[in-house]
Amino acid sequence: METRKLRTSSGTLDLSVLGFGGAPLGNLYTAISEVDADATLAAAWDARIRVFDTAPQYGFGLSEERFGRSLSMRPREEFVLSTKVGRLLRDCPAEEVPQINFIDTPSRTFHYDYSYDGVMRSHDASLKRLRQDRVDILLVHDVDVFTHGSRAASDERVRELFDRGGYRALEELRAAGTVTAIGAGVNEWQVCEKLLGLGDFDCVLLAGRYTLLEQEALDSFLPLCEKRDVGIILGGPFNSGILATGPVPEARYNYAPAPSNIVARVTHIEAVCYSHGVKLIEAALQFVLGHPAVRTVIPGANSPKQVRANLALLDARIPPALWSDLKSEGLVRPDAPVPNPKPT
Repeated sequence: METRKLRTSSGTLDLSVLGFGGAPLGNLYTAISEVDADATLAAAWDARIRVFDTAPQYGFGLSEERFGRSLSMRPREEFVLSTKVGRLLRDCPAEEVPQINFIDTPSRTFHYDYSYDGVMRSHDASLKRLRQDRVDILLVHDVDVFTHGSRAASDERVRELFDRGGYRALEELRAAGTVTAIGAGVNEWQVCEKLLGLGDFDCVLLAGRYTLLEQEALDSFLPLCEKRDVGIILGGPFNSGILATGPVPEARYNYAPAPSNIVARVTHIEAVCYSHGVKLIEAALQFVLGHPAVRTVIPGANSPKQVRANLALLDARIPPALWSDLKSEGLVRPDAPVPNPKPT
C-alpha cells in the first residue's frame, strides 16, 4: 500500500492512500452485526489499510466502539486513527434517538458543543469508546451549512469554536502531543477555507466536495491547501452513492435521492468511462488521488467483500485518454489534476 506524508507542526504521519471511513460501521442506512463489523475491520487490516476515521455521530458511538474493539488488538504504532469533536453524546430513551440515517443504534442522542469544555469532553469520551490513550487526528465536525441549515448558523458555530475556546483546546492537545494533527471534517469546502483563515490547521477531511462529479474546490480552496501544505483526507469519493452505483433509480447523492440533473451528468460520465473499458466507480476513486493535496481517500465499507472491492478499485488500470475525454466533454474541469498512469 502506497503511503503519503501528512506534515504537521508536531510531527509527521504516514497515511495509506486508501483509508477506512467508519460511518457504515455506525449502521449507516443498513444494520450490520458485531461479527460482520469485526470481520470488515479485519479485512481492512489484512488489505494494509492503515488510516481509520470515525466520529461520535456515526451510530451515536457505535462506530467508535467497534473500532475500539478491533484496533485495540493491533500494534498502536502501525495505524493512524482519527475522530471528531463537536457533538456530545448522552444516553436517552429509545424513542428519543435521532432518526438521521443511522439505524439500530445505542439509545443515545447528542447536542452540539464546540466550546473548550465540549472539545475536551468529546475527546475524552471518544478515547474511552475507542479503547485508546490517544488519537492521531482530531477534527472539528460539521460546522457547515449542510449540517446547521444556513450560512448564519454555520458562522455562529465557527464563532463558538474560536470565541468559546474549542480551537484553543485543539491547540493544547496538539502542543501536548496528545494528538498529532488537528483539522476539520465537513461537507463543504467554503467553511474549510474560512477555518484556514482563522487558525493553524494541519488537515481537512473534505466529504463529497471534490469528486469526479464536483471540482468547484479547485477555484480557491485546494490551491490554498497546496500553498499552506494542508493535507486533504478525502471522504465521500462517491458523493454518498451515485458514483459507486451509477445512475440507478435508487441512487443517492449527498445523503439523499439523487436529483435529475445529477443523474443526467453521472449518466454522461459513466458512458465515457465505459467507452474506455473503465468502471465508473474505478474512475471515481482514482480521480481524487490525482490531486497533490490529497493524502488519503477513505471510502466506507460494511463487509469484507466491500473492503476487497475498494482495494481492487485502487489497482484498476485507467488509460490517460479517459481523463482527456472527460475534460473535452466538459465533464471534468480542464485544470483538474489527474492520476499518473500505473506502470504496465
